Amino acid sequence: MPAGNQYFDYALIAFRLLIAGILAAHGWARLMADGVDPFGQFLDAQGFPLGFYIASIITAYEIVGTLVLASGRLVASLSLGYAGIYGMGIVLVHAPEGWFVVGLGRNGAEYSVLLIASLLLLTARHWHSDALIGKLGGRRDQ
Repeated sequence: MPAGNQYFDYALIAFRLLIAGILAAHGWARLMADGVDPFGQFLDAQGFPLGFYIASIITAYEIVGTLVLASGRLVASLSLGYAGIYGMGIVLVHAPEGWFVVGLGRNGAEYSVLLIASLLLLTARHWHSDALIGKLGGRRDQ
């Protein structure tokens, strides 16, 4: 592997670890602040059946899935799942509040859009290697 590509791969590993840490913090904060039940109640109020269970699954996905994401396994699959979760968060919570998270607005969509774009970047990078993992049982570390 040429040296230039090696540095790019290291940068992507660092980026993947950063995203995994941010997403894990989101799940852990909800869990530690006893926010799973209120999240479930919010989902119930939005018309989702079994809101508490959906909230519990999302929280577990944010905590456990990020360990797998950080390890470099199933990156594309996990990233698409997270993008779907945060996309729904935009629809249900953030878009009605506008674009900006702070400053000219509050609780807007900009942060979630940045997370989704980051997750889609990871998906694009790992799409082929995730398929190979399933076929060959191998591992890709970038």
